[in-house]
Amino acid sequence: MAERDVSEGQLLLAEYQSVKDEQKARIGFRDNLLYVTLAVVAAVIAAAAQAEQTSMLLALPPVCVVLGWTYLVNDEKISAVGRYVRQELGPRLAELAGTEAAFRWETYHRGDPGRTSRKIVQCVVDLLAFCVVPTAALVVYWSGGQVSAGLLALSVAEAGAVAGLGVFVVRYAVPFGGGGE
Repeated sequence: MAERDVSEGQLLLAEYQSVKDEQKARIGFRDNLLYVTLAVVAAVIAAAAQAEQTSMLLALPPVCVVLGWTYLVNDEKISAVGRYVRQELGPRLAELAGTEAAFRWETYHRGDPGRTSRKIVQCVVDLLAFCVVPTAALVVYWSGGQVSAGLLALSVAEAGAVAGLGVFVVRYAVPFGGGGE
């Protein structure tokens, strides 16, 4: 029997490194989305205040929805990598190595007693950044007195998009919906 150039264990370890690199990159990108959102919100509010045009605030809902959705999608992929390592790669490598478990950190850190409260706080932060802020901008526009029919229709559609994102944020959050980990 010919000796293999690459063993199954080496392939699994290479795959592990690859998915962990992807996870690390997605974490950095996801976390930067919050900072970008804060910067955009500050810039739009400053411009609207300086121009004294509440209609400029209508730029916030679509921007927050796009950034929030991108944040949520990246967060789901980060969780998917963790699940894949825990449920697929780890057990396969442990079986090959003849050991009880591999990549123990992938499950160990999930047992932290403060995890649920952190997940709840993160859900609140996500809702504030991506849903409450654009909703507040809509309320300011609606109560500003310079509401036109066309922009009113646009703002109602924006409110629906923000509400839809809010539903996904809450559904995805642990412990509420169990989608994210």
